[in-house]
Order: sequence, then C-alpha cells, then structure tokens
Amino acid sequence: MRNQKIFIADDHPILLKGLEDLLLEKHFKVVGKATDGQEALNFILKNKPDIAILDVEMPLKTGIEIAKYCKKLKLKTKIILITLHKEIDLYLMAKKIGVFGYILKEFALDEIEVCIESVTNDIPYFSKELKKHIGFTEESDTVLKDLSLSEKRILKLISQHKTNKEIGHLLFISPRTVEKHRSRIILKLDLSHETGSLLTWVLKNKHLFK
Repeated sequence: MRNQKIFIADDHPILLKGLEDLLLEKHFKVVGKATDGQEALNFILKNKPDIAILDVEMPLKTGIEIAKYCKKLKLKTKIILITLHKEIDLYLMAKKIGVFGYILKEFALDEIEVCIESVTNDIPYFSKELKKHIGFTEESDTVLKDLSLSEKRILKLISQHKTNKEIGHLLFISPRTVEKHRSRIILKLDLSHETGSLLTWVLKNKHLFK
C-alpha cells in the first residue's frame, strides 16, 4: 500500500466505483469518497487528505469551487480535477487557481498513476491528451501566463484568421470589446502599437495555438 491518503468524489456512482477500484488495484490508499461537492468539501476540511481527486461537475459544489476554497484556506491537500469535458476554459481556469492535476476520465486508466506520483512530488500534472485536444502546450502556458481566459481565447481565434466581428459573435461580446481586449493583449505581450503588430506576432507564434 502506498502512503498517500487519497479522497475521491464523483456524482456518478459507477464512475466513482470505477475510480476507487482503479486506485486500489494500483495499491493507493483511498480514505474516503463522496457523491456531491459539499460532502467532498466537508470531508477535506475535516480529514485533510494528502490528495483529493474531484469531478469537475458535481451537485452543490463543483470541483473548481472546492479547489478555490481550499486554496483560499491554504490547505495542504493537493487537488486533482478529473473530467469528461475538454473545454479550454475549464483547463485555463484550473491552471489559474493552481490545482495540482487535471486529467480526462477517458484517459484516467493511463494517466492516473503518473498524475498522482507527479503531484506527490510537488510537480503539477495536466493531461497530455487534453493539451493535444485544445492545442495548448507548456510553451504557450509560459508565454501567455499573464493573459486572461478571454484574452487567450481571442488570440486563438485570431490565429484562425477570425475578424473582430466574428470573434465577438463567437464569444458573445461586441466587436468594440474585442478591440479593447486586443489592446490589453498588446500591452501584456509588450508589442508595438503599430497596425498589424498583434496579427504579425500571432502568425509568427502560431505553433502556440495548434
């Protein structure tokens, strides 16, 4: 039996049982489980497990909300989020709030063990399969670290040759708001204010958005 005390939560009983069986098969110590976010948070606050593996979407409190609360309280429990969803916003939000791990359920069988080992050694682990899907790499995480979620989405759309009007339509914001975002991006990336400087930079760094 490995030493890490691991807590798990998922509102789907079958998936929760499957995750528990997978961890036990790999000789991890599962100290508790829950089927909703509030129950999960209560357990974490009371028992302070080494690692909490949480479904992103649960009733009462989401995995993201629990992770934010634990960070606010500076708990030592390391949060790993596990999800069926591949949306870029969730991935970027998880990075922003400082969770230690983020993996897709469909690849949990392949990634859970290496994820836990990485997290145990204080090295964050984000699903390689998810990064392939959304088109972000470690390099883009570093280069774009100061940008907001909206700004990163706008850069990705610019790399796809979308106009301000098209970007606004896709993100449900006005073209004027898109232009304001572009101006802030130029400042954060320390680019020239000459016309076309942002597009030139995006095209030059298009590999960051593949």
